[in-house]
Amino acid sequence: MTIPGLRHLLGLYDIRQNDPVLAEAQFRAFARQVLILYAVLSFNLVGLAFAHYGQAPFWSIVGPPAVLITVIVISAAVWVHMSRRPPQGEEAFASLRIVNFFAFLLALCIAVWATTLFGRGSPADDIHILFFLGITVMFCMQCLSQLRSASYILATVALPYCVYYISIGEPLVKMTVVNYVVVLLGSLVMHQFAYRDFCDLVSLTEENGRLALTDPLTGLPNRRSFVARLEETVETALAKGGRFGVGVIDLDGFKPVNDSLGHGAGDAVLREVARRLESVGLGWPARLGGDEFGLIVEDGIDLDEIGRRICADLGRPYHLREGQAQIGASIGFAVFPDAATRAETLVDRADFALYHAKARRRGSSTCFAPEHEAELRRHADVEQALRRADLAAEFHLLYQPIIDVADGRVEAYEALARWNSPILGSVSPADFIPVAERSGLIRDLTRILLTKALETMRGWPVERRLSFNLSAHDIAGPEGVDALTTLVVASGIDPSRIVFEVTESGLMRDLVDARRALTSLKALGVRIALDDFGTGYSSLSYLQRLPVDRLKIDRSFISRCTEDETSLNIIRSILDLCRHLALDCVVEGIETIEQKRLLRSVGCRSMQGYLFQRPMPAEAIAAFDAASGPGMIKHQGREGQPAAA
Repeated sequence: MTIPGLRHLLGLYDIRQNDPVLAEAQFRAFARQVLILYAVLSFNLVGLAFAHYGQAPFWSIVGPPAVLITVIVISAAVWVHMSRRPPQGEEAFASLRIVNFFAFLLALCIAVWATTLFGRGSPADDIHILFFLGITVMFCMQCLSQLRSASYILATVALPYCVYYISIGEPLVKMTVVNYVVVLLGSLVMHQFAYRDFCDLVSLTEENGRLALTDPLTGLPNRRSFVARLEETVETALAKGGRFGVGVIDLDGFKPVNDSLGHGAGDAVLREVARRLESVGLGWPARLGGDEFGLIVEDGIDLDEIGRRICADLGRPYHLREGQAQIGASIGFAVFPDAATRAETLVDRADFALYHAKARRRGSSTCFAPEHEAELRRHADVEQALRRADLAAEFHLLYQPIIDVADGRVEAYEALARWNSPILGSVSPADFIPVAERSGLIRDLTRILLTKALETMRGWPVERRLSFNLSAHDIAGPEGVDALTTLVVASGIDPSRIVFEVTESGLMRDLVDARRALTSLKALGVRIALDDFGTGYSSLSYLQRLPVDRLKIDRSFISRCTEDETSLNIIRSILDLCRHLALDCVVEGIETIEQKRLLRSVGCRSMQGYLFQRPMPAEAIAAFDAASGPGMIKHQGREGQPAAA
């Protein structure tokens, strides 16, 4: 036999060292059957001893079976203990080698003992011995079918004894043994087929398991894998007293990439994000879904430094086949055990820190801190109170005028939501609106408040408009737009007198759906205003694609315009943009005469702020209108001082 052939033959008796997954599967398969195997084997030993009682010396029918059964019981106890925590890797290989050795030793001892009984009784007794050996070996091989090496060891031990019995036996014995040898060889062939099928099944199961835990687009672990890894990390940290960090990463500006360059470009960006996260090598990354990623960071690494590096790395341009894309990333971190000691809570804390990072400055990272815990509890209190609230009774509207300073007249009133909770007292919109959006109550709240605003509007002059704020969730689907349309039509008010305000950052989350929704509302006859302009993803292409009639310049620019030339230049640029695109423009947050005069000098006409009037209840509108007829608002307020305090 050639050397390769010999190696192949010897390989039949050994464990496959290059496949730990197969070894673990073989261990689990044998562990499920070992007790049945040992029980049948013990019963057969007792049966053979009983059949030869009185025909052989007492020690030969009691001693060997007693020793063998004792060894079997001890081995069974060991297997029960090991099956509670199945070995992995090298431990699994070692356990299977022990199975091979134990199978050889046990088979040899049983064969030797049975042979010592051969010829001590009648021919029927000898046939019983052959039956015992044959059926025992066949059953053991069946139980060891997933472990090919053990099956070959059993067959190899049995064959020499078959030759021995053929050489000394009677014709009937010889035919019985020959028949058994044929069946044994056929069983080996069938076991080979069964073993290959088992290996293929293990390989397929492993592949399916890998796919179930892997994101197919990026190749990163998916949310399911992330949660499992996080729970395992928590258990290890609890046992050893360790620390680690959990990060939640959200891409800023990803939706516009999808909308402008196509979903193929969006997929390419996600794959490149995954590659960059892996190449940084600062943690264990996973894709949680959409444009959200997770990160598990080991103890001893500076989370602030990680956050800066990842934000900078993900903020670099993406060179795609469709063109160049530019996005950013915001990150929230939570540290075990400071933030929480449960996997689910750690993710919630990291997500809350991400919310703060986005609210403070997009493209930055924030680590969950003790003050966030207090705010999180406050948000939880707000959500619980909001879920129990009588929305129609507890919520009301205040109205703030939008002034045409050129003519000195009121052109519209903006409806502003207010909540007086019997549990929490007065709750700021900055607190209850995000909670209402996350809890799914925002649409009910919008429907109730819009109904109230339209009812109030019935008593206004026909030239007066209503400006009403919508959440991105209100127009996230056709049913939301249909509900708004129904309310406007049912009110009987001319839709052209209604201005729906939507925030720039909210629309950019899904530009395609936003455009579809706003186009439907625009077809109704209402006007659309883009609120807080300049603080989100400002882009000429967005304005070109959205059916917008008006821009509202965010108050953050107004508050600095008298001291900061850059803020004033931004306002000038937005005004020029509005003139070229035939859009109306409103500036918010006017508090001083100086701001009013400066902005009027650069072309601002529509203004809103405390200089003219604080938000007021509906009952005060008539009196305000009467006191602020045409031309009366032009000289309102004192130079450099807040008005209407």
